Amino acid sequence: MKKRGIVAVIVLLLIALDQLVKSYIVQQIPLGEVRSWIPNFVSLTYLQNRGAAFSILQDQQFLFAIITLVVVVGAIWYLHKHMEESLWMVLGLTLIIAGGLGNFIDRVSQGFVVDMFHFDFINFAIFNVADSYLTVGVIILLIAMLKEEINGN
Repeated sequence: MKKRGIVAVIVLLLIALDQLVKSYIVQQIPLGEVRSWIPNFVSLTYLQNRGAAFSILQDQQFLFAIITLVVVVGAIWYLHKHMEESLWMVLGLTLIIAGGLGNFIDRVSQGFVVDMFHFDFINFAIFNVADSYLTVGVIILLIAMLKEEINGN
């Protein structure tokens, strides 16, 4: 299977995992309830995030849909153009695409994003699997770009 096909399958599997976790949370935890998962570390909850990160810009779903499509299409284009370069760049872009599409599916189908993970030891935003993909993907992409810059490629 060509590299592009492998990346496409990985993106689909990551999106499926995100959607399965979200579906499980919606079915198992009442809206707003918090349940300990890993004691004193992570709790699970079910929140409907109608905004962006940290719930900013509430109820701007059309704006978020447009921004997400632009970012995902840009990431797909860049991935297509640079598929044979850095494995780290491919990994970062793959995670960004999967995370963007995972949350996009929620916004389009429900009008909100399902969030569920809460760190018990720090006052931090409640997030979901797709958010994790996005965060890790951006970090990997920045490191790959920095590495390229340092190596002069």
